[in-house]
Amino acid sequence: MDYKTSDPYTGPRREDILPATAAAAVKVVIVGGFGVGKTTLVGSVSEIRPLTTEETMTQAGVGVDDIAGIEQKIETTVAMDFGRISINEQLVLYLFGTPGQERFWFLWDGLFEGALGAVVLLDTRRLEVSYEVVGILEERGVPFVVAVNAFPGAPVHPVSELRAAMDLPESVPIFTCDARDRASCRDALMTLMRYLYSLAHTTPEPQ
Repeated sequence: MDYKTSDPYTGPRREDILPATAAAAVKVVIVGGFGVGKTTLVGSVSEIRPLTTEETMTQAGVGVDDIAGIEQKIETTVAMDFGRISINEQLVLYLFGTPGQERFWFLWDGLFEGALGAVVLLDTRRLEVSYEVVGILEERGVPFVVAVNAFPGAPVHPVSELRAAMDLPESVPIFTCDARDRASCRDALMTLMRYLYSLAHTTPEPQ
């Protein structure tokens, strides 16, 4: 479920220019374990040609990157993915996809800086690859929603079981998403925006 563009870069295109009506630009991070579909999501939903840093997997990753369950994967993100989507005429989201391998997690510091929130992609065939990802977001105080990427043949679990497995509070949205489908990816981003809005307008409990 990887997305890759092979078009040569020839400079910004007319459709790459930020709309003149845009009043706010928000940074959103697409995060998850190795091979969960982050590059695919960014490529599917971006209204501009996405920037990807995919490289062919080599022997250097043997014994280091856990490819159990994704043995067919031949390319991987080594820095970040970048895309953009206009939610409406005023609001634009800049999307930053993180590398999933633990050896590249040192890059996350810069990618998380200034991020309003995150979408965590989950692969139900390999739930364990996302446990530490969620822990890092919680430690850094980055609000997030969880999108279960609908891989063909992947086991389906009730939301309550996924919430318990990930040890997430009831307030964190968990939903199904197909990273190959633009409308589904846009819905995931809208769910994050609604969640962030609810957090901003929640009255703190009196001390």
